[in-house]
Amino acid sequence: MREVIRMTRGFLSIVLHAHLPFVKHSECEDSLEQRWLFQAITDSYVPLLDTFERLAGDGIPFRIAVSLSPPLLEMLTDEVLRQRYKRYLENLIDLSGREKERVRGNSRLESLASMYHTRFTRIYEDFTGKYREDLVSPWSRLERSGRVELLTSAATHGYLPLLLHKEAIGVQIKAGARAFRRMFNHDPVGFWLPECAYVPEVEPYLSSEGVRYFILETHGVLYATPRPRFGFHAPVMTPHKLLAFGRDPDCSKQVWSADEGYPGDPRYREFYRDIGYELPLEYLGNALPGNTRVPVGIKYFRVTDRKTDDKDLYDPEAARRAAWEHAGNFLFWRNKEAEYWQGILGRRPIMVAPYDAELFGHWWFEGPLWLEFLLRRMASENQQVITITPSEYAEYYPVNQVSKPAVSSWGYKGYHEVWLEGSNDWIYRHLHHCQEQMIWMARKHKRATGLLKRALNQAAREILLAQSSDWPFIMKSGTVPEYARNRFITHIGRFRQLIKEVENGAVDPVFLRQLETWDSVFPDIDYAEFAGEERLPA
Repeated sequence: MREVIRMTRGFLSIVLHAHLPFVKHSECEDSLEQRWLFQAITDSYVPLLDTFERLAGDGIPFRIAVSLSPPLLEMLTDEVLRQRYKRYLENLIDLSGREKERVRGNSRLESLASMYHTRFTRIYEDFTGKYREDLVSPWSRLERSGRVELLTSAATHGYLPLLLHKEAIGVQIKAGARAFRRMFNHDPVGFWLPECAYVPEVEPYLSSEGVRYFILETHGVLYATPRPRFGFHAPVMTPHKLLAFGRDPDCSKQVWSADEGYPGDPRYREFYRDIGYELPLEYLGNALPGNTRVPVGIKYFRVTDRKTDDKDLYDPEAARRAAWEHAGNFLFWRNKEAEYWQGILGRRPIMVAPYDAELFGHWWFEGPLWLEFLLRRMASENQQVITITPSEYAEYYPVNQVSKPAVSSWGYKGYHEVWLEGSNDWIYRHLHHCQEQMIWMARKHKRATGLLKRALNQAAREILLAQSSDWPFIMKSGTVPEYARNRFITHIGRFRQLIKEVENGAVDPVFLRQLETWDSVFPDIDYAEFAGEERLPA
């Protein structure tokens, strides 16, 4: 192993960020938005777990970092959502079974229908059997095996630079770190800044929670002061002694680019052609939420030519060959990149490759397979580049340049424009006003007990849920903007009603109990943290 490390020319640090907004509609058995979670579990989270467990079982020496956001963890451990997920899978197993009969006689379609039926059945058996309906503990086991490093993020993925009040920023970070400790029984060593959005105000809170590093968009490091000697191929040490890693744009381009990225290869499965949009509603039945057409995950076509809707049938073996080729191509360019920059910099570069975890499997069906092929080929074919996690970098290079990162994000144009523009800018006057009210209430009621404490804690939950960066993002992207607006208005309305009842000294226990059931995140929330520096010791 020492010989392998000595021959290494560079490091590859893959960071997967798994996040979804908290969606739990207790009043509705099945909803379109609730299916975001179910689709992600089926398409991405279980396949990724299966991939990493298989690699670990085969003794493949890989290291990878995975960020599991607090809202996602809260949903994965919610009993109501777990039971609903099982029914979701049961409906897919039934539908895929009926599909086998519907396409009987067409050998290619019959083979694909059987593939989906086997896939859904196996995921159901893994979820209920191997994992015992617990998709958090397997990540903990992978971490203990030394293969995976777990990160956390802000409590509800709030867009920190636009929260304005340092107390609100602090609570997002503290509540996120606390949720991580509750799940994994240790401090988070790394922190995924929501949307990779950085402002200096986050650093004292990150440092106080035991965080040692965070991930930035490329220019957040490149434009640091003073300018970093090694560019984005090495982290900078911030004034609070945190390591700030910049994204490697070449790693992202090969995977993410709409024009050049691997997922656009014509051999891969087409994402948008789904029987949920094409077959009769009465046939699809319980696989759809009500009469709303949504993707059900059974897709028979491949990308073919992006410029036409006339798609060819999907060939899993051809897609598998493409994933093997693309894994080799990615490794080839990482070796070239490492060789070049080592010669320029005089030290081994780190290539940080952060991706949304949902890309692997959900958006790019073959993504988990590509990742598995990449890690296997790195282990067996070439040792010029090895995988490490960001925290391991300091073991190789304990001394790093001190520099102040630049305010930045990984959104459109690299700053705040996605989360602050014409479709969503109206939310901030309400958000900031409510934050001021929460801070004032936390300072007024420093040691609340009983019903008053419960009401203030629930008010804190509602403001955190309203702060989610997902709502302004959805408003901007236009996917389901009405839902995002309604969610924001709902949480603001619930917050204001609670604060009004607290101010009047008449908290309604029935209303409060309802909210605690509907918005049941963060059981250990502490409203008094909104008091900030003025909070008295317990």
